[in-house]
Amino acid sequence: MAGKKNSKEFVQGVPELLILRLLQDREMYGYEIVRGIRLRSHEAIQFAEGVIYPLLHLMQKRRLVATRSAKVNGRPRIYYRLTKAGKKRLEAKLSDWNRIVGAVQTILDGAEGEPESI
Repeated sequence: MAGKKNSKEFVQGVPELLILRLLQDREMYGYEIVRGIRLRSHEAIQFAEGVIYPLLHLMQKRRLVATRSAKVNGRPRIYYRLTKAGKKRLEAKLSDWNRIVGAVQTILDGAEGEPESI
């Protein structure tokens, strides 16, 4: 079905959603994104740099983020920022997220319309 995501795709989409959301506020460099996810989630979510950097490169290839280079204390640093396409992607991912979270909450709350026994 169009627009439906299986659970694997949903879970794999969490790092992208979090990166997009952090970059909505301001540009950030890679390690700052890793740290930002950890700190804003009160250490409940921790992604290694080996997860975040390849995703940032893929997002750059898909033109969801743009980069700029700068030297900080003599070391090169790449900063990422959202593009217009990245902002649209964030809106879509947030919509998907809210739909899934709402559905999960409905099940957890024991909502009416429970399926019949199999």
